[in-house]
Order: sequence, then C-alpha cells, then structure tokens
Amino acid sequence: MITTTTIGSYPKPPEVPITDWFTARPGSDGVMDYTSAYAAQVRAMSDAEERFQRATAEVIRDQVEAGIDVVTDGEVRRENYVHHQCRHLVGFDFEELGRHRMRDTVETCLPRIVGPVGFESSPLARDYQVAQSLSPRPVKVTLPGPMTIRDSTIDVHYRDPRVLGADLAGALNQQVLELVAAGCRHVQVDEPLLARRPAEALDHGIDDLARCFAGVPAGVVRTVHCCCGYPRRLDDPDYPKADPGAYLELADALDRAPFDQVSIEDAHRPNDLDALLPRFATTTVVLGVVAIARSRVETAAEVEARLRAALEHLPPERLVAAPDCGLGYLGRDLAIAKLRAMVEGAARVP
Repeated sequence: MITTTTIGSYPKPPEVPITDWFTARPGSDGVMDYTSAYAAQVRAMSDAEERFQRATAEVIRDQVEAGIDVVTDGEVRRENYVHHQCRHLVGFDFEELGRHRMRDTVETCLPRIVGPVGFESSPLARDYQVAQSLSPRPVKVTLPGPMTIRDSTIDVHYRDPRVLGADLAGALNQQVLELVAAGCRHVQVDEPLLARRPAEALDHGIDDLARCFAGVPAGVVRTVHCCCGYPRRLDDPDYPKADPGAYLELADALDRAPFDQVSIEDAHRPNDLDALLPRFATTTVVLGVVAIARSRVETAAEVEARLRAALEHLPPERLVAAPDCGLGYLGRDLAIAKLRAMVEGAARVP
C-alpha cells in the first residue's frame, strides 16, 4: 500500500490561543506582523506546556484516526514554521523588527539577522520526544530551510546570501543531529523558495539543503518539502505561485542530492507527471494529492486516480501520498475530511 503522511501545520486547537500564520491579519497600515504577539501570549499561559501537550495529543490523534502513517505534531507550538526555529538560533533579533516584502508579495514585520548565525540550544528534540510519546505512529519533525529563512527575515549583518546560507545550514544541521540523537527518524526541511527561485536553488540552495543533513545516519528519512507558494486565505484560487516549470528545472539536481524524499504539490496545480516523475530516478516522491487552500474535499476516487497516474512512472515504494502543504487554513473538520479521503484513495491502490 501507498504510505501516507502530513506535511507540517494543523489547525490549532482553541486551547492554544497563539496568533499564527493562519490567523494574523494586516494592521491598519496594511502590514502583517506574525511575530510580536507570540512571546507575550506564551508567557500569559501559566499552563502553557500542559496546553501544548494536550493540543499535540489532539492533532496526532486526528491524524492517526484518519489513518496517516507518518504524522507531525501539527506545529502547534509555533507561530509559524519559520520563526519559531529562528528564535532558538543565535544572531536573530526579535525585539526590533524590520519591514520586508516577504515572498515578494506581502509587507511584513520580520525579525532581523544582526550577528553571526549559530546554534546553542533548542527545545526541538524535547518537543519531538513529547510528541512521539503521544503517538503510536512515527512522528516527523519539520524545520525551515536556509533559503526560506533568508526570505522570512531581514539580514542586516551578512549582506551576502551565500555566506548567510552556509551559516544557516550549519546551524540547522546541529538541530537535525540533536533530533536524530533524540530518536527522530523522519526529518523534513521545508524549502518553498526552491521553486520560487530555481536559479538560486541550483547555484547554492540545494547544496545548503544537503549540508542541513550532513552526518545523518542511514535509517533516518531525509525529506525536503518544496511547495509552490502559500495562500493568504482559504479559497483564494489566484494566489501567487512559483512558475509551473520550476519543478522540471529542479528535478535532476534534487534527485542527485542526498535526500531520501522530495515533497511536491500536485493538487492545487497538477504537474505534467509524464515529464516530471521520470526525472526522479532514485528519490521517493511525496505527492500532494489534496489541496490545502481549497475547501472542497477531494474524493477518494480522485486521489486514487492521481496516485495511479504517478505509479506509471514510480514504483509504489517510492511514492508517498500527502497534502500539498500544511493544513492550517482548513479548520479541523475540513482537515480530517481531506485526510480521510486521502487515506481511502491511497488504500485503493495496490
């Protein structure tokens, strides 16, 4: 049977009142601020850890009951998938924010990189162990990649993307190795900027991603998630996305890189699988078969049909079914419905 997984975020349960990527709205000046409220909101919860653990248990239970094979903790502790990790790296300033047009679309208040980036300590390994203790299925942990961190922050120190990317990769590698030492066997680095800037990805971005996994032993599944862009709201069909040809530009280099799995979106904007999938000669493809920005629930038959099309080019052991990206915009009921449809569709494929 086809393995199933989720990608990262999940709708936060109400008991975790954290302003996140999916609930923040522009201020009166039209500027988004994802980061300012987070620390104060966590401090205001005297029982924050207890709440986070209950929320983690709930989102894992939803995934397990839906039939997902490799689950995530839903990123319920995070204000977004990027900045939570940056808070635990040296060199970032979260007090004096700057403004930047993130992803070339939205003016946003963002943390600044004010000194050499490094790694000292992180709660990520502990968070993994908590999540795994609550799950009968393997838990995958997600981290942002170097290109995505650079585009989600303001660099006032390096002013050289290659040097900054290398330092970010080194710091992320230390986080990854801590996770592995804690027992984690599924590590995913999220790098949507690969598809948005394929020339930069081919020049140094994929090499930086490879450094994130340096020293990871056999038996740990190294996954790179490369979606084409995130919406600002649910049912926004025209949100900006990467060029449709970006995956074709990147596929050969990604297949040569030391990754076990490459996660791509295919539900919101289907790919030409005949042209794309043969490029992945050895790498497992995590194929997005349910859309995360559309409220219509896919049928199991639709999922089955797309997976069968993929199996014309890949053996079943190198195909994984997943949502296009994180599920944070959907709300719990829609997320569960889409996961169940995905699992049912995958189960129909021999």
